[in-house]
Amino acid sequence: MTFGEKVRAARKERGLSQKELAARTGIAVRTIINYESGSRMPKSKDSYVRLAEVLDIDLSSLMDENAEFTIQASEKYGSRGRRQAEKLVKDVEALYAGGELEERDMDAMMRALQDAYWRAKEINRKFVPKKYREEEE
Repeated sequence: MTFGEKVRAARKERGLSQKELAARTGIAVRTIINYESGSRMPKSKDSYVRLAEVLDIDLSSLMDENAEFTIQASEKYGSRGRRQAEKLVKDVEALYAGGELEERDMDAMMRALQDAYWRAKEINRKFVPKKYREEEE
């Protein structure tokens, strides 16, 4: 079940409209709609926390390793880092789709890719154009 499907199911189970959920969480209605449609993911952990509290569900059921990874990229490297992390996650998901790897092997591979990503970001940090450095720091 995707993040958007989880939000929609929990919202409906609580008998809330999208507008009511937005009002209780302080998240815009359009954003809630985008979450549920799968076209957008929260940019901060705070949004996950507010949704989990209002929907009375466990935070870990909303967040997966990919969400944590993209949030860390956003916090550490700004919006460019978040976009790059999201692209990496999508590319890796496409790699796994229909694959024959066992789950533990897929987990190990994902951790290795994330580690490689963070190492490369640190190494390449000195090559980031000045106009983007302020955004990242």
